[in-house]
Amino acid sequence: MSTVVYPQSAPHEQAPSARTGAVEFRGIAKQYGSNTVVTDINLQIRGGEFISLLGASGSGKTTLLMMLAGFTSPSAGEILVDGKRTDQIPANRRNQGVVFQSYALFPHMTVRDNVAFPLKARGVPEAQARELIAKALARVRMGGFEDRFPSQLSGGQQQRVALARATVFDPPVILMDESLSALDRKLRQEMQVEIKDLHQELGKTIIYVTHDQEEALTMSDRIVVLRHGRIAQVGAPMDIYERPANVHVANFIGEANFIEGRVEQQAGERLRIAAAGGTVFEACSEQAWRVGETVQVMVRPEALQVRADGSGGAVPGRVTQVSFVGDALIYRIAVGDHSFVAKSVRTRNSAVLRTGDAAEISFHAEDARVFGADTPTPVH
Repeated sequence: MSTVVYPQSAPHEQAPSARTGAVEFRGIAKQYGSNTVVTDINLQIRGGEFISLLGASGSGKTTLLMMLAGFTSPSAGEILVDGKRTDQIPANRRNQGVVFQSYALFPHMTVRDNVAFPLKARGVPEAQARELIAKALARVRMGGFEDRFPSQLSGGQQQRVALARATVFDPPVILMDESLSALDRKLRQEMQVEIKDLHQELGKTIIYVTHDQEEALTMSDRIVVLRHGRIAQVGAPMDIYERPANVHVANFIGEANFIEGRVEQQAGERLRIAAAGGTVFEACSEQAWRVGETVQVMVRPEALQVRADGSGGAVPGRVTQVSFVGDALIYRIAVGDHSFVAKSVRTRNSAVLRTGDAAEISFHAEDARVFGADTPTPVH
């Protein structure tokens, strides 16, 4: 994507206090011929919220953002910003800042001229524009780079200039499409913090498209998980991670262990489940399950407790792999035909198991999530 379109409305067309940036998708669908990309999207985004559209390639997240930006039109439904329908308004008349994956900076323009571009399109007087440009560059720590060209900047610096250009005209809504994916891991993490700080400072609505679940968890107020053009779940990062609505979300957000078993007993929210090989364990669920019903139980790696074999009261297994990741050890433990992943945070006195060691694993019933068996168990 290289096209950059900015609104051409007057500088003070709408008072800042009225620009809440609330966005609503009503029954949105998008088709390209016989191919349906997005289906029946209904979503309300609060003004000033940082929301991530998260999904794998082909999930519809970028299509949804491009419809909001005005670069493509819905096949059905309506898009509203602050209660006013915008899906029939040309892209260059929508008061939104856009930051693309490729930054889309004009290579023949200096940093100053790149940031000035949307202000010129809006007819902002030169003296006022200079002040706005200086503030925008200072916010992203790019003061002093005004006379450089994009080719003279690093990837992170170009990203900051793109952010300055997207925010300099004070839009109520900022759209970001995979904006950090071209950066290395360390710089990407730094930019995540800076973008979150910028969001808190400006109070603008940010709608951020990403396929990186760690990025979404780190930055978002809420996450919209998309799958095959539909919403799989919407929620705060902690809710999405700890209480996924289905197996797909559980497996897509973070790493998860899945155990298939049959319900032997349920007393209130506590279930007794028998897995293959005679292993019996407990899990908690608010849902009522039938005795004998096949279920899948999800446990996060950090919720698995790993001990040396012989301590008792746990499921016996054997360590097949150990990975050191700095603050933790990642164990792969074979229990019968199943392989579990456990994350053990390192302390000064913690024992380190080695490949081939016998080990026992256990988890608290409250840390397990129970799903129906209608979705195949993911293969790790």
